[in-house]
This record gives sequence, C-alpha cells and structure tokens, in this order.
Amino acid sequence: MSTAQPTDPAQRRALDAYVKLRRAVNALQASEAETLRGAGLTESQFAVLEAIHHRGAMCQKDLAAKILKSAGNLTTVIGNLERDGLVVRRRAEHDRRVLTVDLTDRGRRLIRSVFPRHAAVLTCAFAVLEPAEQERLAELCKRLGTQSRG
Repeated sequence: MSTAQPTDPAQRRALDAYVKLRRAVNALQASEAETLRGAGLTESQFAVLEAIHHRGAMCQKDLAAKILKSAGNLTTVIGNLERDGLVVRRRAEHDRRVLTVDLTDRGRRLIRSVFPRHAAVLTCAFAVLEPAEQERLAELCKRLGTQSRG
C-alpha cells in the first residue's frame, strides 16, 4: 500500500483543508451529541425539530432540503418523531399529496428546552475563535458549500 503524498501543491492544500474541516465537524458533533442524547434525540431528529421550530410547519420535501437529508431517510426520522408524539403530519388542504410536518405541543416544549443548551454548547466550542474569525469561517463555509453543489 502506497503512502505517497500528493506532489501537486493545490491538491495537497485541498486535502489538508478537507481533513481539518472534517475533524472540526466531527469534534463539534461529538460536543453536541451529549446534549442531544440527553434529550433522547438523534442529530437528524433534532434538525427536524429545530427547522420547524424556527421556520414553521413545512412539507417533507422542503424539510429534507433544509436539513440536507434524503427523502427516504427523512420519512423514517419523521415517523419516529411522530411515534414519540413530537411532530404531526397533515395532508395539505390545497394538495392532498403534500404532507406538512408540524410540532406538537410536546415537540415544541422539547425543542424549547433543548435548543438553548445546544446553542450554549456550540457557543462555547466556537469561543476559541474571535468574533471576526467566526464570521469569516461562516462566509468561507457558505462559499465552499455553494460552490460544491455545482
């Protein structure tokens, strides 16, 4: 098995940046996992609750796009949240083929209690960066993410 490193400087920089970005994301996910586990939520379940909490009821297609999950995966996630009494699916009146997902009172209470802890964990994790560095990182990630979608 070859352990040769890329000789192209552009390739080397890109791979180095990618590895560091992945490690940073993994570290942040590990930090937030404890908060989510304590609430009995997976990362995907939290993402659904958070999106609906901040954006309002959404159809499953829009919700999948918002949280960057496949429609198939989202169906399972929403089914589990519905089973646990945290969300409800309703057929849209204007088009019965469209399912709208909304929080139940129980789901609303849960996300209102979990989100502040989640935000505090991330605020603490990002405190190693100055405010201007956090803003620059956000800009760079947005540009990278937008470009990567092709």
